[in-house]
Amino acid sequence: MQGGFSLESKEREILQLIEENARIAVDTLAKMVDLSIEETQAIIQKLEDQKVILGYSAVIDWTKVKTTETVTAMIDVKVTPKRGVGFDDVAERIYRFPEVRALYLMSGAYDLSVVIEGKTMNEIARFVSDKLSTIDSVISTTTHFQLKKYKHDGVVFSDGEEDRRIVITP
Repeated sequence: MQGGFSLESKEREILQLIEENARIAVDTLAKMVDLSIEETQAIIQKLEDQKVILGYSAVIDWTKVKTTETVTAMIDVKVTPKRGVGFDDVAERIYRFPEVRALYLMSGAYDLSVVIEGKTMNEIARFVSDKLSTIDSVISTTTHFQLKKYKHDGVVFSDGEEDRRIVITP
């Protein structure tokens, strides 16, 4: 059961194909799953209505768009869960900040993993000190700055240019 209902195999196939390429044409998708265009569109609409498909996004290499460079940080957060609501209450307070791109409940040494974006490292530091650390349930934070992206959502980030120098060893 996924979200209170089970998914048919055709629905799973469609989801996997859309996840791999959200821009796939419906007629191409229909051929790939051996359904009519109308049946395929109906399944997609149903999955959107049921909030199985939450949105469509592109993976962009922002380093190639020089004027929009941002800093991404992953922040490990230890919190004290609240009685009756666990981590959900503090998680909701955190994900409402516009800087927060993603938020996950984690197992291990810390409780929440927060991914944020800012224009500078100082902007992220101010977010942590002024907004995140001031939440009552937050015990501690550890901030990790993303230095280079190699792979994201299954997409490898490279220019396709390999180092063609000859390796010389003594």
